[in-house]
Amino acid sequence: MNNTDKTKPQADDKGLNTLLGSTKQTSTDIIANDEITSSLIELGQGDKLRQFGDTFTIYNGDRKSEIINTAGKVAMVLSDNLHQPANIGIYTPNSDKSIKVTDPSQPSAFIIGSLNLDSEWYAVKSLTEGIELYRQLISQVLNVTILVSANPFHFNSMVKHFAEVKQVIVIATIDRKDELTKPLLGVNVKAVITVFDLLLSFDNHQTLDDVLSDPDTIIQDLLDKAWPDPEPLANDPSTPTPYPIDAWNGILRRVVEAVAYYAQVPFAMAAQCILGALAHIGQQFVDAPFGHGHKPASLILITEAESGAGKTEAMNLTHFKINEYEKQQYEQYLIDLDIWETEKASLKGGELTAFLDSTPKPYNPETVFKEATIETILDKYVNLEIINGSWATDDGAQFFNGHSMTSKTAANALTSFTDLYSGGVVNRTRSLKNAFANPRTKAYDARFTLMLMAQRIILEPALTDPLLNGQGFLPRALIACPPDLRGYRTWNDPKRRHDNPYINPYLIEYWSRCQTLLDPLPANEPTDSTGKPKRTKMQWADEKTEQAFYDQLQAIEDREKQGGAFATVKAYASRMAENASRIASLMAFFEGHKTITTDDITRAFMLVEYSTAERLRYLDAPPTGEQNDSEKLSSWLVGKAKIKNTNKLNRTYIANNAPNPMRKSTKLLQIELDKLESAKHITQEMEGLSKMIFINPKLYD
Repeated sequence: MNNTDKTKPQADDKGLNTLLGSTKQTSTDIIANDEITSSLIELGQGDKLRQFGDTFTIYNGDRKSEIINTAGKVAMVLSDNLHQPANIGIYTPNSDKSIKVTDPSQPSAFIIGSLNLDSEWYAVKSLTEGIELYRQLISQVLNVTILVSANPFHFNSMVKHFAEVKQVIVIATIDRKDELTKPLLGVNVKAVITVFDLLLSFDNHQTLDDVLSDPDTIIQDLLDKAWPDPEPLANDPSTPTPYPIDAWNGILRRVVEAVAYYAQVPFAMAAQCILGALAHIGQQFVDAPFGHGHKPASLILITEAESGAGKTEAMNLTHFKINEYEKQQYEQYLIDLDIWETEKASLKGGELTAFLDSTPKPYNPETVFKEATIETILDKYVNLEIINGSWATDDGAQFFNGHSMTSKTAANALTSFTDLYSGGVVNRTRSLKNAFANPRTKAYDARFTLMLMAQRIILEPALTDPLLNGQGFLPRALIACPPDLRGYRTWNDPKRRHDNPYINPYLIEYWSRCQTLLDPLPANEPTDSTGKPKRTKMQWADEKTEQAFYDQLQAIEDREKQGGAFATVKAYASRMAENASRIASLMAFFEGHKTITTDDITRAFMLVEYSTAERLRYLDAPPTGEQNDSEKLSSWLVGKAKIKNTNKLNRTYIANNAPNPMRKSTKLLQIELDKLESAKHITQEMEGLSKMIFINPKLYD
């Protein structure tokens, strides 16, 4: 009989039954001396062993178009969880060839026994194990059914399929426990984990009851050991991180509270403005200890605040003396410039030449910038017009949407800026062929602080910009996204209305200290007679303080490991300790100290922890109505796992097929996988030499 036109249908297709109807009982010449088939017939399972008269072709499933040569082979009937024929396993007697399953996509098993609900269902990976287990258990007068996975690689999908109907029992020794149980967590399965092989125990005259009552035997209900509930992947940007007001003490704590009160702004906004003022003033006087050296005490501060939220008023209070000093310096500059221009106009010839050689034109002494380009500011350093400055503005769009950040040279500008921030070095190498060429290309010992406040519409694209993150600019920043108090402020309270900030004793004390530092006595000048900086190298107060710093650094490092709280923001986390040292140095210096105490550094770490928590919150907040990258990847993993009827995917497959932008970046993919593992969506495990991603089955619902 020629069966080459027969089709291997899906499990619910009557065509399979038709195909099996064309078979016959296996002949003795085929199964002669074959231990497997002989044992099955002996156990009363011969009706599930069939013989084809000729080849047949598979038209459906994963092995479509394959021609099956059945000569000298046995067709084993593989059934689904309703005990209906679902597949055919082609078995070669007296051979070590593996069983070929005609449609591996269909979950099925070779059933030894009768698949009734009154029996205990055991699942195994081989016929040899299944036959011996069935023989041993029925000899103990136990009502059992053995489910044999014809292909051991299909074992998990087979178990899950039959577990939809009834609990399935699986067995393994303790050394194979995780390998067996992890893929089946959350499935209606009972795992029996023994010290010794179960069949070996039977050979030693133990019964199943003996094994199960052994105190070393582990019995686990894997349905109860289910995966944890997956956590949401999208953080709610409307829930700000509580601000650690206890990070401030003394006069500075009073100033934070006063600015927040008078400007009616959150503590976070007031504190960010104060840090900006401390950095602008203090960076010219001190450097912060880090490792075996020191770092600039400059800061990058980014604060989210909507229009009308009080940004300008807060800055006016914290930068009051800075603005006043800048105004005085500028007015003096205009007087000096007018004198210079007048004298120049009165001279001619050699006198003019001598005047220009001996009397340089006065330069603008501005050190606080609100509207500029990075290149213009860098030029002022290179030209030795300034060695200390800051860009402080309540309109961050001037920075993020300005020429420097939107031009083709944005990457170069950012690199120059981060070099200045990190090491105090300015690089401005340009062509000397144009009419405005400047032979000066570098400046050293420069300091620059950046304090930006802007609306969400400005910050949202900036904080997720690959260039700003990749260049290391944003990871250096201290970020705050405080709550919006508009709608909750009080304007009609007479007491508040008559409460004048300019007579507040704490603000007056703060401004007095600022004035002393901005216009110091000659002995306290931050530069020597040649204009070179002479900054104080701040020190740890004692060994205990230094150890406290490194203990905090280690705690941050530990949270950067896979699955840790900072695993997805390692670039940010790796700069937390340095920022803490800078903050502690500025606070201690402002209070008149030259050393950093344990209390100083502990409070500084509270502020960097707050900033990183805000960054984590902001990082995962996608534009309204859109999925973030973590949500995209999780949805894709679940979809692919469902299609493939599996609970795991190979990482290499994921890397080659994941949705963008993860497909284009191995680094970004790993960041997102770590994030999913932290949120209990997946686990990452090695199987041999392959890294596998196991998907939480609770996501399949």
